[in-house]
Order: sequence, then structure tokens, then C-alpha cells
Amino acid sequence: MAEFYFDEIIKVHKVDNQVVYDKVSRIIARSEVEEFYLELDVNKEIYHMLPGEKYRMVITNTLLMDGSAVTGYFPENCITEFSSWDIYINRRFFTIINFVCSNIWAEEFVTRLVIYLGKQKSLADKFEYVMHGLPYKMSEVQVKTDDGNSDAKVAVYVSFGGLQLLLRGDPLKVHKFKVDQKLFLLLRKI
Repeated sequence: MAEFYFDEIIKVHKVDNQVVYDKVSRIIARSEVEEFYLELDVNKEIYHMLPGEKYRMVITNTLLMDGSAVTGYFPENCITEFSSWDIYINRRFFTIINFVCSNIWAEEFVTRLVIYLGKQKSLADKFEYVMHGLPYKMSEVQVKTDDGNSDAKVAVYVSFGGLQLLLRGDPLKVHKFKVDQKLFLLLRKI
């Protein structure tokens, strides 16, 4: 079974469409059960989010249902080139970079990949929006509480190829996150 680093229902409080990029919205949200604050960049042309809407958000280290690690599909001795193929499998598009390998031809590799991806059960099948990224920074921050005191929280910063996530919460709830580990963020509207 896949291990979840974060699994919460979040409620969008604000959507900022004026971030640096035209196709990006920055959402500001809070989790319902735990006291998490988050800022998340999403591609608004692919996945549109509105204030007041609720989503299930999961962060995990694998998409495979059995919990096994997602490994690279390309053999280590491959040299990438500039052409690519788009493949449609199980309602998802995959872009495969054309490559040259000493021990396998590209057509045979793509055939093997299609068979492999078609057989695997994925968490992505149960969600609408999926991103892959790496945490690049973790820091302790002081947050003012309603009674005027300050509370120690941990801020986790994750980059999804330019789209950013700031997740701030209780240190005991974010202890699984490590800098430079591969993570997947999954969203589904409730």
C-alpha cells in the first residue's frame, strides 16, 4: 500500500491569477481536519480551482498502489535525443523521449512501456490533477495564534517543475518529508 505524507481535505480560500505566469493560478487553502496552511501553484488551463471549493489533496512518494517505488523507465545507458512520442494509456498522456541505446531499440522499449503502464494500477487513476516534484527547502517558522502567542510550525517548500507548493503545519505531521525526495501531489474535487 502506498504511504501518504499528506492526506487532507483542503478548502480553497483565495485564488490569485496575477502570479508571474499567464497559465498559473496560486491558490491559498487550509486543511479541514489538521491545521495546515498551503499555497499551491496550478496550471489553470488544465485544472481550474475556485474559492470555496473543497479538494482531497494527497502527497505520496509513489503512484503505484502496491507502494513500490516509481523507477525510471529508461535504461541507464540511453542517450536522449530531441524527438518524442505521445502515448495515450488509461486516459492519460505520456510523452516518451526518443532515445538511442546500445542494448534495446526504441520501438521495442515503447512496446514494453505500454505493456507495463497498462498493467499497473495507479493512484493517478483516482485523481484529476497530478504533479511530480522535489522538496527543496524545509524551515521552522513562528506563526501567531488567535490568543496572541506564537506557535512553531514547519514550512515545506516543493517545486513541481516551476510550480510551487508551500505547506505549513505541525512539525509532528510533516516529519516524513525530506529535501530532494521524489514526491507526487494528487488533487480531486469533492
